[in-house]
Amino acid sequence: MNIQKSMISGIFKDISFSQKEITQIESKFEKLTLKKGDTLLNAGKTVNHQYFINSGCLRTYFVDNSAKDHIIQFAIKDWWISDYTAFFTSSKAIMTIDCIQDASVCRISKVDMESLYIEIPRLETFFRKKMEGAFAGFQKRIIGNLSQSTKEKYSSFISTYPNIEQSVKNYHIASYLGVTTETLSRVRKKLVQK
Repeated sequence: MNIQKSMISGIFKDISFSQKEITQIESKFEKLTLKKGDTLLNAGKTVNHQYFINSGCLRTYFVDNSAKDHIIQFAIKDWWISDYTAFFTSSKAIMTIDCIQDASVCRISKVDMESLYIEIPRLETFFRKKMEGAFAGFQKRIIGNLSQSTKEKYSSFISTYPNIEQSVKNYHIASYLGVTTETLSRVRKKLVQK
C-alpha cells in the first residue's frame, strides 16, 4: 500500500475505493506539516478549507472583547477541524486555529469537497455523517456547560479526549472547560484523593 492510499484509507475508514477514485480524492487533498505555535487560521480571514488531523494536536479558540481565549475545540488524530460557521456560510472566521503540538494535517477546500460529492456520491454521505456527529457533540457540550459541575465537565473532557493531557497545558484545559486553572487543580486533586 503506498503512502497516499494509506492516507486516503486513514481519512475515509471503512470505505473502499477504486484506483481511479483514490486518484480523484488524492488530487483534492493537500498535506501540511505544522510546528507547535503555527497558526492555521486567523480570525477575520476567509475560510476555504477544513482539515483532517493525521497526527499532533490543534485548538480552535475565540478571543473575547477582554482579550481572553475561549477554547472551542481540540483536534487530535482522526479529527476534523475548521471554523465551520465561516466555512459553511462563506463568512469571515470568528475563531483562530493554532497548533499546540507538532502536527500533520490534510486539507480540502469547500469547492473540492463539492466536486467530490458529484464524482463520488458516497463521500457526501460520509461527510454528512461526520457533521451530524460533530453537531451532536457540540450540542452535548453546550448542554454540559450549562448544567454540569466542573467535576462532571472535566470527566466528560477526559472521556472525549483520552490521553490529551500530555499534549496540552493546564490553562488550555481550563479554558476549554470555562474555569480557572486553580479550579481545575482543585477538581483534579479531589479526583485523585478518591
